[in-house]
Amino acid sequence: MSAEAFRALCVRVRERTPRGPDDRRGTLRHLTPARVVAATREVMTGRTVSLGAPVDTRPGPDNPEPARHRMTAPEPGRQPSAGLDFARDCFAMNVHGDADSHLDALCHVLWDGTLYNDVPSGSVTPDGATALTVDVVRDGVVGRGVLLDIPRLRGVPWLEPGEQVTADDLAAAEAAQGVHTGPGDVLLVRVGHRLRRRDHGPWKTAEARAGLHPEAVEFLVDRRVAMLGSDGNNDTAPSAVEGVGFPVHVLTVHTMGMHLMDYLQFEELAPVCEQEGRWSFLCTVAPLRLPRATGSPVNPIAVL
Repeated sequence: MSAEAFRALCVRVRERTPRGPDDRRGTLRHLTPARVVAATREVMTGRTVSLGAPVDTRPGPDNPEPARHRMTAPEPGRQPSAGLDFARDCFAMNVHGDADSHLDALCHVLWDGTLYNDVPSGSVTPDGATALTVDVVRDGVVGRGVLLDIPRLRGVPWLEPGEQVTADDLAAAEAAQGVHTGPGDVLLVRVGHRLRRRDHGPWKTAEARAGLHPEAVEFLVDRRVAMLGSDGNNDTAPSAVEGVGFPVHVLTVHTMGMHLMDYLQFEELAPVCEQEGRWSFLCTVAPLRLPRATGSPVNPIAVL
């Protein structure tokens, strides 16, 4: 896709995405209280499945800045004492890396000098963001989750790096799985990234990864999806757009005001959905309370 065609797509998506001048929640507007209540009726067996990957503390080609985990107590070599004591530890991580499951806040993507809904990019300061932070979703997101399994549709274990998911693929996966994505849903798109990484080892995902084609975003607009998540980055690499590295991030986070979840894992959920013969469920997303942050580690839970 040329840069000009991409900008035209941005205009189309923006024109079809309703918002008020003071809107700061974006597509979460589609997830109304009535739809939250309706989503609870998806629970039939009470089975819960994590959609987050284990935090990775090992360096690798896709994780040059791994999370750091260190024990702060007890001190090494100290003999245990009688009575009460505590084990303590500390974590530090690069939230927006290419290995760990995380949520992108609406202040994460700057495009043409602005954030979502024309909020000035200057609202992101050296001390943190002052608008559109992850605090927007401090009360969590609870809604109907829908998993669309694209490798299942194509009869392969995973998509190869660089392969793209189109709007037609999403619609075909719906038909094959007997599910329909609707207003307020949390749409989860499996490309098989985690399974490929497990079987072949990590690689430089910044250079090669499967994801959505930018035009697939119009599917999200049509269906009034509230939130998007993938087991990859949502964007392909190399990029499908000339001169734009993360076009799906631009279209969703910046143009639509849609929170994204990157690098989730569906290798436990997909078999459960297959066994139960259904691909929708109650989905809960609870980011950390980080008032000035551009994102958060996340461990969404599917409740079937």
